[in-house]
Amino acid sequence: MNDSKHFDTRKLVLMAILTTIVILLQILGTFIRFGPFSISLVLMPIVIGAALLGSVMGAWLGLVFGFVVLISGETNLFLAINPVATVFVVLLKGSLAGFLAGMAYKLLAAHGKIIAAIAAAVVCPVVNTGIFILGGYIFFLPTFTEWSIAAGATSVTAFLFLGLAGVNFLFELGVNIILSPTIVRLIQYKYDNKERV
Repeated sequence: MNDSKHFDTRKLVLMAILTTIVILLQILGTFIRFGPFSISLVLMPIVIGAALLGSVMGAWLGLVFGFVVLISGETNLFLAINPVATVFVVLLKGSLAGFLAGMAYKLLAAHGKIIAAIAAAVVCPVVNTGIFILGGYIFFLPTFTEWSIAAGATSVTAFLFLGLAGVNFLFELGVNIILSPTIVRLIQYKYDNKERV
């Protein structure tokens, strides 16, 4: 068997598996809530895909994540206010988080795969949450202002960082940092020590 075709087949299978895991984790994640939003357990397979298969695959997985978020009902409040902005922000934050995680991994892989995986694991939730907050300021500031006043927050910024994004972000970051490098290392070990056909 041609090694190149064998490797391409394995990449295709891994892409399919990771895409399925992203869909399942996001659907299951809608039932795990801290605050008004569900926890994105799905960022972990996005980091893994970005690290093992590159930035484009990371962007694909992030885009799939975004589509599942949109159809799961998680964004209904935002869709009612500004549907175009909601779709734009949700798809952008997922795909850009995956793409930039892949870039971080690629840039640092020469210094060690674990260091690169940790960097990718940090970049993914930072970009995902950062674009959510930025999108909130650009498209939903009046709504966030009303919500922050109703919640008794001292400012919209405090409400966004501590109320809407804070706990979720810390959980996502912690899960990614702890698990992603280990999983990437195990999969990479499998690739490096593959059996010859």
